[in-house]
Amino acid sequence: MQISVTRRLPASQPLVLAAAVSLCFAASVPALAQTAVGQSLAPIVITGARFDAAAGMAPIGATVITADEIRRAGVSDVNAAIRKIGGVYGRNSLDGSPDFGLDLRGFGTNSSQNLVVVVDGVRVSESELSNVILSTIPVETVERIEINRGGASVLYGEGATGGVINIVTKRPVAHSAGGSMTAEVGQFRERELRGTVHQGWDGFAADGAVDARHNDNYRANNNYKQVDVSAGAQWFSKEGRMGFRYEGAREDMRFAGSLSEDQFNANPRQTFTPNDFGSLDSDRLTGFITRRIGNLDLAAELSHREKTSKGTFVSSYGVYAADATSKQTQFSPRLRQLGEIGGMTNEVVAGLDLMRWNRVTIADASGYSSHVEATQRSKAIYARDEIKFDPAHNGRLAAGVRRELFDKDYNDGFGSQYNIVQGLNAWELQGSYAVLPALEAFAKAGQSYRLANADENTLTPTGKPLQSQTSHDLELGASYGDAARKITARIFRSNVANEIFFDPTLNHGNGANTNLDPTRREGFELDGEARVAPDWTVIGHYQHVKATFRAGVNAGREMVLVPKNIVTARLAWTPADGQSADIGAQWVDQQRYGADFSNDCSAQMPSFTTFDARYARKLGQWELSVAGLNLADKHYFSQAFACRGSIYPSDGRQLKVAARYDF
Repeated sequence: MQISVTRRLPASQPLVLAAAVSLCFAASVPALAQTAVGQSLAPIVITGARFDAAAGMAPIGATVITADEIRRAGVSDVNAAIRKIGGVYGRNSLDGSPDFGLDLRGFGTNSSQNLVVVVDGVRVSESELSNVILSTIPVETVERIEINRGGASVLYGEGATGGVINIVTKRPVAHSAGGSMTAEVGQFRERELRGTVHQGWDGFAADGAVDARHNDNYRANNNYKQVDVSAGAQWFSKEGRMGFRYEGAREDMRFAGSLSEDQFNANPRQTFTPNDFGSLDSDRLTGFITRRIGNLDLAAELSHREKTSKGTFVSSYGVYAADATSKQTQFSPRLRQLGEIGGMTNEVVAGLDLMRWNRVTIADASGYSSHVEATQRSKAIYARDEIKFDPAHNGRLAAGVRRELFDKDYNDGFGSQYNIVQGLNAWELQGSYAVLPALEAFAKAGQSYRLANADENTLTPTGKPLQSQTSHDLELGASYGDAARKITARIFRSNVANEIFFDPTLNHGNGANTNLDPTRREGFELDGEARVAPDWTVIGHYQHVKATFRAGVNAGREMVLVPKNIVTARLAWTPADGQSADIGAQWVDQQRYGADFSNDCSAQMPSFTTFDARYARKLGQWELSVAGLNLADKHYFSQAFACRGSIYPSDGRQLKVAARYDF
């Protein structure tokens, strides 16, 4: 397995929380319009088919996180909002960054490669083994986050087997100006300063944001520093808009490494890799345009990202240092036609996704150097049609198809090389119908896919590239309630063939990336939200996943690093006097250690419960707040790659205070 130094290194409580649960996409847009505290947001317009859509055409079965909920919870980054408010399970990062590995529907350590993240129409999921970097997005600029669980490769391409997370930033407002400054300090020498500013004129708007943070983190040799800058400008009118956006990030981190079970129990904060460190520099420039001509909408984004990551690792074998520079260019033109057929609303969406990715890695291992180059080119065409019938019952039917071709090249300079061309197809069929005024049922079926990236194809059992992964997905669900109280339930099943995974038991115990025997994910999800009193709101999420092998030597056994049950609940207090409070809890069930494919390890990773809370007081244009993470100071871990070993401890309790000024 090739190491990516950007994000990934080698290697009665549930019942109480479940009760709380039961109570209860897109043209590119710069981050501009801000919402004053206490002022309600405009009605949410959700991007169902990579275009703005009326509420009646919102993504079927989606979970939506609003800007109000983000502000109320006091989270300081987008990743935390997805985990704490959206109920998405996250594994702590191995480099000390706030970018946890997000997992939709139980895909373990490869969860980041089985979901797609889109920001304002631009795919930001990486073409290598690394978590999506969301900490560079100013959280104050987010309008909403849409979580679409389940296969979605028709619109979003490879890697969308677990689902899609779509982040939409705030829209420009003519003749408006404002911004905010936030300062935060906390334990482990945590300090952060971030600011945003925006200005809108008649038909033109501009914005900017900066964020500087430093954290020594819970463990020794786990310091993390980051500086982010973003700026954008656009011209807009009722016919459309066009503009550009720049995003840059500079990060330095130190790697604490793993521990054995005995070492973890003795002192989870210690490190045995005190000389390991790395850095990341990333720059992205995006141009976009949208235009409406009659009932035809046209849109396109052109995005170019350059990233340089460096890492140094010291062991008894010597020093290993790597320097990798990657470039990625994407172009996504598309169109939509809205019309009527026999009195029924019809939406047709079609488009192209074109991408080229290249990476050059220069490494040195105790005097032995290497030069590795990998390239991937892809081109896709897709079409989707959705029809809305029987308005009284909000009936909807949607169908779509996608064809994508991939061309991969690899050469390590030592005779190991390949050139492969792969073609993959995706399809989907969805429908929903309000069987009662407050009860809507929905169903989804489809095929999604994923390809092995350059890191995964570097180390395989045969020395040849891996086969493509496919999944046949089925989901049935229903939503009941209204704006004050709503509950959504889903049952799902995904039969995966040739799942791409790192198996530590292969290659004489050194591990290798491989295609697993057939696997399955099936389970149940419950989302709830309720205003239980004028000043009190409760939200909750419950997920049950059974991940097993369907065939092969491990048939019937459980997949590794997949908790069977996860419960997330939050209670918010928002009186009208400028105060607010928010408390959350998450319980995570036991899961198999990362190497335990045969399920014969004498133990499982322990379950754990964590609590966080925040209290804030508004004083004019100032807001003062105090917050705590892991309030019970629980010693736990969500990453462990060997039976009772290769453990990466999660953070202990952290208290912090913040001051924000809106202008």
